[in-house]
Amino acid sequence: QVQLVESGGDLVQAGGSLRLSCAASGSTFSIHEMGWYRQAAGKQRELVAIFITSGGSPNYATSVKGRFTISRDNAGNTVHLQMNNLKPEDTAVYYCNVRTYAWGDFWGQGTQVTVSS
Repeated sequence: QVQLVESGGDLVQAGGSLRLSCAASGSTFSIHEMGWYRQAAGKQRELVAIFITSGGSPNYATSVKGRFTISRDNAGNTVHLQMNNLKPEDTAVYYCNVRTYAWGDFWGQGTQVTVSS
């Protein structure tokens, strides 16, 4: 099993930046994907950014390309989402997600990002 703890959500003005973090613990050896999703009020949850832990380039939603960057710390157990040039349409609850070989998907508790115009 994997436990996820998110941090970094806040209220920010349009054009500002935030950095979200997600610390994974437990059976992290089983993780093969790490990513961020978001869900705005009244909308379905959508993929923001994701990467495969074994290598390769991250994938980003078209709406965030060039503004958001997903990264992982050297130990491999914390994933970050650097969000620059934030827009009001980025307002949502952001969820960390990991996908494991043994147990499927795990989700963080969610962190609120609010971008004011």
